[in-house]
Amino acid sequence: MRAPQFWRTEGVASRLLSPFGHLYGAVARGRLARKAPRAALPTIVVGGLTIGGDGKTPLVIALAKLLSAQGESPALLSRGYGRRSGRSEPFAVSPPDDAATVGDEAALLSRHALAIVGADRAASAALARGLGATLLILDDGFHSQRLSPDLSLLVIDSDYGAGNGRCLPAGPLRAPLEAQMAVADALIVIGEGAAGRVLSRSCKKPVFEAQIVPDPQAAKALAGRRVIGFAGIGRPEKFFHTLAETGADVVATRAFPDHHRYGESDLAELIALARRQGATLVTTEKDAVRLPPAFAAEALPISLTFTEPEAVLETLDAALSRARLSRAS
Repeated sequence: MRAPQFWRTEGVASRLLSPFGHLYGAVARGRLARKAPRAALPTIVVGGLTIGGDGKTPLVIALAKLLSAQGESPALLSRGYGRRSGRSEPFAVSPPDDAATVGDEAALLSRHALAIVGADRAASAALARGLGATLLILDDGFHSQRLSPDLSLLVIDSDYGAGNGRCLPAGPLRAPLEAQMAVADALIVIGEGAAGRVLSRSCKKPVFEAQIVPDPQAAKALAGRRVIGFAGIGRPEKFFHTLAETGADVVATRAFPDHHRYGESDLAELIALARRQGATLVTTEKDAVRLPPAFAAEALPISLTFTEPEAVLETLDAALSRARLSRAS
């Protein structure tokens, strides 16, 4: 889906939908509070404050890289949202499995670490352990509470914050704000926007700042070129802003719903637009895995960098040490 504009600010539509938002919030609050089984491996759970676009997947990849550099073997667990595979049992992604089979997020995660796809988180955790993983990182497992976390991280887009502060469908929140803050062990605030900073100051939890940065070589190659940006992610405007920051001449943009499956008509429209504008099509890595291999578009890789990686690593190490000690006793 594409986030409606009224999710950003209070308005008539959000007020009319507020009774449904309260009902959704009550159910979501109950899910956050339920007891969950503990996996045999230390478990880090990542969640986004809102329905999409906060930066969960870049954070999971950054954590995997940080922990792999410390000698860990993380397994990245995903439900495989959007996949067409009918497999009920969990399975390991084998690149180059395509997004239609495993889901776009899982396809992207598998480029950086062992990725396991499955709706049953406990079964996925058991498979990961059997494949030699030393810890688990759950992409978007914060709100479902299917496995008991040893460390829960809540991601916030600093420019968007909590939007209008209401739960779906009246607003973008996946659960009431205070309930999410209470469950989180730490916040990861991405960017320098005022909305995220206000939230972080109001929460008595550790806060780590991070930024999304484009790949330097890819950015250099795009500088000065006429490009058309297109994306089907939670907040396409974030990608368009990043694309413009490379120095590229962004002559047009096209936004699609999150996890959009590009059809022939979509691709034909993009090709025709590129020809009219004499420009190159550029998209996200997450979109690129959903495109036909022969489609003429460039992907702009991005990464998440922590302002204080040492502090993040200290928190991770402490959580893993506690988890392993409790399992050994």
